[in-house]
Amino acid sequence: MHEISLLESVLDTLETQAKQQGFQRVKQVVLEIGALSCVEADALRFGFDVVMKNSLAEHAELVIINVTGQGVCPNCQQSVLLETLHDPCHHCGSFGVKVVQGQAMRIKELIVT
Repeated sequence: MHEISLLESVLDTLETQAKQQGFQRVKQVVLEIGALSCVEADALRFGFDVVMKNSLAEHAELVIINVTGQGVCPNCQQSVLLETLHDPCHHCGSFGVKVVQGQAMRIKELIVT
């Protein structure tokens, strides 16, 4: 379950930002998770409280925003919604659609004190 290591990285980022920006507590963490990122939102929710325990984000609320997968077909130049990384173009059937959105997980927003 690589989500635990992802959450540990989130905590490291929170601690670094707390030192740089001078906040003491994190009340809410908003994460964007791309549909093509291979990150399981349920696993993040499950591990969040465990990883954040005894930290500046203990008792913080986790909000997850799901981001759709999108790409551009190199053949017909059409925008394509993607459910998996290797979906063909829904317009012309070509493979090799270039992913332009949905592969990442990122911290979108924090509420801090």
